Amino acid sequence: MAYSKPGLIDIGANLSHSSFSHDLEQVLASARQAGIEHIIVTGTDLESIEAGITLAELNQGFLSCTAGFHPHVASQFLSGGKVLQHRLTSLANHDAVVSVGETGLDFNRNYSPRSDQEDAFVQHLELASQINKPVFLHQRDAHESFKSILKQFRDDICDGVVHCFTDNRQALFDYLDLDMYIGITGWICDERRGSELQDLVQEIPQDRLLIETDAPYLLPRTLSPKPKNRRNEPAYLPEVVRFISQCRGESVEFIRQVTTQNARRLFQLSEQPSAS
Repeated sequence: MAYSKPGLIDIGANLSHSSFSHDLEQVLASARQAGIEHIIVTGTDLESIEAGITLAELNQGFLSCTAGFHPHVASQFLSGGKVLQHRLTSLANHDAVVSVGETGLDFNRNYSPRSDQEDAFVQHLELASQINKPVFLHQRDAHESFKSILKQFRDDICDGVVHCFTDNRQALFDYLDLDMYIGITGWICDERRGSELQDLVQEIPQDRLLIETDAPYLLPRTLSPKPKNRRNEPAYLPEVVRFISQCRGESVEFIRQVTTQNARRLFQLSEQPSAS
């Protein structure tokens, strides 16, 4: 049975990941059946950006994508010099691309040196300001540096979302003070790691709340039954909505409505016809 409007919008799914290579059509069909109205495919390097654009072109109206280099590959981006910068600019201007990113800072793993991450982050923010598209942001264990850089560019960029938010109350309010949207994933469904977020989600204003799967990662631990392969996918987004609804004391339908409206507004998505 299909859901009636409003459908859900998954603002971040890594559908170019190799785990989807054998059954992506079924994954998309399952998402539609679960009431997903639109999915934004996350671009994290040149290969995934190009793949995301191709997927969006093949699934117009249902998929769009982001264009950026994850902080893990910031050094790779910088080593590409002007050629890779120009390539990113060209890709980011594509009609299927609704946001610049994934970009930001990750000082938890430091796969790229911190200075490289900061330089790449600045270049992405500069690009977003030039082409007037919002930013899709990643931050882990790097709040102070991340906030400082973002604050410098806040008046230049049109908007943005801190995706997969898992930080503390101070970080949340720092981002809200910068008029950022906040993306919530299945992390909130984790009784081990998500307890703080379960409280904090109540403090996100309804016009700043967004939802995402970050598939194939972060399968909601409250999902029952769980898939045998443990792979997350957009069809499981309703479980994130259900859990947020429980934490906030608001109806599932209300969470569905406000998050869809917020995603349409942030990413300039047109309203889709009702599923039948």
